Amino acid sequence: MKYSASIKLAAFTLPLFTSAAIAAGDANVSDSVIAEQRAALAANTEGTGIGPQSPRDIDSKVGTNSVVFSQAPSSENMNLCNIHLHKNAEHKGGEFTTYAGNGDGKGYQTGYKYSGSLTAAEQKTYGKGVCSSDHGPVQAGDTIEVHYVYSTAQVQPGATLGACVKSPILNPQLRVEGQVFVVVNDDKAADFNELTAFENRNNRPQAINIPADTGTPVQYTGSTTGPGYNEKGSPYQVTWSVRPEVKKVSIASLGKWCDGNVFEEDHAHGVRNLVTNPALLSPIQ
Repeated sequence: MKYSASIKLAAFTLPLFTSAAIAAGDANVSDSVIAEQRAALAANTEGTGIGPQSPRDIDSKVGTNSVVFSQAPSSENMNLCNIHLHKNAEHKGGEFTTYAGNGDGKGYQTGYKYSGSLTAAEQKTYGKGVCSSDHGPVQAGDTIEVHYVYSTAQVQPGATLGACVKSPILNPQLRVEGQVFVVVNDDKAADFNELTAFENRNNRPQAINIPADTGTPVQYTGSTTGPGYNEKGSPYQVTWSVRPEVKKVSIASLGKWCDGNVFEEDHAHGVRNLVTNPALLSPIQ
């Protein structure tokens, strides 16, 4: 994730991968490729003083990273600056523990899926995929992780994480309210446009319909995410609140949102490898 309004959230600077096994068109790279990426991440962060990283297993409290920074204020005391989504959950835990596979080694076809069951009707093909990219569309039955990003800078909701920074404060505190959804072919499911609605409250832009019925959020200190950090550490400090239960969302409503929104989001982004190295994780109290 880049702090530049001119760079789309998905336009990460990808590191050089350490294995020739990552070839164009590979659908599911070997375990050794992921192991090499994790080894590179460990080597490239050792002794650098890098802070705790994300995403993580929210069911595990283990972490030995010694870098401590102040937790961001509650979202009510910050400004909503961006909302975006990832195909498959970046975090693991709660109701999203089914591994999607290693994917292409670059953040696609990997991550974690809803571990519950869906009806045949909920998974029925919806005429067309929605929120499409070069890596494919979101379809009924898919899992997505949505990030509601907040900043202490005096900002308004907009495109990319560049919307979260405003001169002269170039290092604002950041908070991400994370919610995992499962996309279903059911018009009675939650409306994604309502879930992402925002308005000014106490002179601060606020997402007003973040689910409050999906379990107590797991709060921890971490970083920005995305596959551009598979082999290098993210230097950005983020306070996370990730809800452990999923909510079903209508695929039709998600498609309408991707067709036009203030965040200029039209597709689902890739996911970073789950961070498992205790030295790169904060302890969860």
